[in-house]
Amino acid sequence: MPVICKTLAIIFSSTPYSRTHQFIVRLTNNADENGSISETIPDRPVELKNFPKLCEQRRKFPVLYKLEFQTAIKVETHACRHAQKKTNSHKNQNQKVTPYDYNRVVLQTVDREPDSDYINASYIDSILKPNAYIVTQGPTEETVVSFWRMIWQERAAAIVMLTKTFDFIKVMCVQYWPPSKDKDETYGEISVGIVQEEELANFHIRTFRLYKMEKDVVVEERFILQFHYTQWHSHTCPFSNALLEFRRRVRAVVGRRLATNNVTGPMVVHCNDGGGRSGVYLAIDANLELAEEEDCFDVFGYLKKLRQSRKGLIENEEQYKFVYDTLEEHVVCGVSWFPVSELSQRLKQKSQRDPVTKLNEYQKEYQQICKQTPRFTIGDCAGGHRGDNREKNRDVLVVPPDNFRPYLTSFQGNSFTDYINAVFVDGYTKPREYIVTEWPLIRTQGEFWSLVYDYECAAVVVLCVPPKNSQQYPPFWPEGRHSKKYGPVFTIDHVSHNHYTNIKTWIFRINKKIVSLTELMAGLKAPPKTVQLFQLTCWPMGHKVPSSTNSLVELMNMVERWRQRTDYGPVCVVSPDGRSRAGVYCAANACIEQVIQHGEVDVFQAVKTVRRHRPQLVENMTEYKYCYDLVLHYVLHYLNKDMNEKK
Repeated sequence: MPVICKTLAIIFSSTPYSRTHQFIVRLTNNADENGSISETIPDRPVELKNFPKLCEQRRKFPVLYKLEFQTAIKVETHACRHAQKKTNSHKNQNQKVTPYDYNRVVLQTVDREPDSDYINASYIDSILKPNAYIVTQGPTEETVVSFWRMIWQERAAAIVMLTKTFDFIKVMCVQYWPPSKDKDETYGEISVGIVQEEELANFHIRTFRLYKMEKDVVVEERFILQFHYTQWHSHTCPFSNALLEFRRRVRAVVGRRLATNNVTGPMVVHCNDGGGRSGVYLAIDANLELAEEEDCFDVFGYLKKLRQSRKGLIENEEQYKFVYDTLEEHVVCGVSWFPVSELSQRLKQKSQRDPVTKLNEYQKEYQQICKQTPRFTIGDCAGGHRGDNREKNRDVLVVPPDNFRPYLTSFQGNSFTDYINAVFVDGYTKPREYIVTEWPLIRTQGEFWSLVYDYECAAVVVLCVPPKNSQQYPPFWPEGRHSKKYGPVFTIDHVSHNHYTNIKTWIFRINKKIVSLTELMAGLKAPPKTVQLFQLTCWPMGHKVPSSTNSLVELMNMVERWRQRTDYGPVCVVSPDGRSRAGVYCAANACIEQVIQHGEVDVFQAVKTVRRHRPQLVENMTEYKYCYDLVLHYVLHYLNKDMNEKK
């Protein structure tokens, strides 16, 4: 108790008198409703049913994160003599994140190489299992051979990589695997080849073949999977639902290997320096493992354990709070995916009303999504609220956040800015796979074609047919075979068109004129670019869903076939207001890709994902339920045909 009171005194010596301050005063006087400070910091694992309440308390009083974090990291440190040796210190990416002597990974020595037993790596226990992990730094040019020696020696169960190789103009970690499937690379005595690579929006999964050779003969070979999380920038936190999905994929493989192979060693986890991000992943993974076994979390207790095992694991309060948020999301949302074989049966269950709440599963899910959808401030969306951009929005309440909007790069004159009301949306296999935008105004048609040109959009998908000669929705592509100019620099040529039942398509050539003096003097050319525009004609204005689900699924297939023939730029999705319809298109596409690639359905997470950057997407229960209907239609009428074509 005295230690906690001292910590509080230090933290709040300069805190202004406020509600939080009053709360802390109550705590220090042992007068809060729970009776003592010791009950504010969990001294034992917390049952899952009580965990959301604990998180709610911390949202109300965020200072509790600070208190917990600062208390937990005040642990006894151990000697790091090997890491600090002159012959070893240059092998560390970050001198503040080094292994303790007592639990460092000791490599087998190499003849005539002093201190060749050293690598910046530590054995770390999970909550249930000793030495469940090895945490290490991202390999450098100098340590990449040692890294593979360790993977081989420890018979690693899998590699979990939590950093980009290059981030914020800095090399975070060398690419320690071959650049292509065509040619294997050799690192010391170990050769590495890529057997398979799977790309998803937030992570890649690679299968490596490791082998040793003697006299040009393979004497031993092994296979290992690397799970590479690609969307976790340094000094930020990723999206909780994406990291939980990543962890699910890792565990599906590691769990199988551990169950079938007793000789499998620890899981190797690394970020750039083997510190903050690695600690976050371990805290989430170990606590979820504990929850599966004992129905509880021990966030505070495990942070103490991590800090006793290696310096810098979970490096700040923001990361510690993220662990809480992610574990809470797991508890609140539960398991939302299911095998495609159960689809029809699940949808029947979801439509049954709960006799107590009078809500069905669809309604409960959608309410949960709305609760967890991020809210952006005017500051987050500053670009769209600037005076010279405000009139480029149909609705000032639907403005893209600056972090997730496409910035226009084509110069069209001094009166133009880099702004268009559009937002990136992640797909299932690619980040930023879609750009969602509103039907252009007369004054923003030049910006629209700049968007398509600058981001090399392979396809434009238009999900409505406005009334003829509409002032509100002026045509923004040539309706006849003649070329037409939009804005000062873009001219659109009609190349060809095909019209089908409920779907019209055009292929256009976008010509750009260089008007920037700097670019003219530099002799820059603007090559013409080709785009196909698809218009769905069976979704009348004012209708919440299209009159033909089959036509919408057929449109999705046509777009995908066209993209496979081109360079797979993002798909530009146009809706009347930039909010309705477009979310359904993006979410259903992601679900269909998941069905094809993994035989799973997860509409809940797909809709959460499309709403990350534009909260108004999938804006009502009708659209949410329709996403399920679309997936069902695809599975019943298209799946077997598409799978056979792929084979």
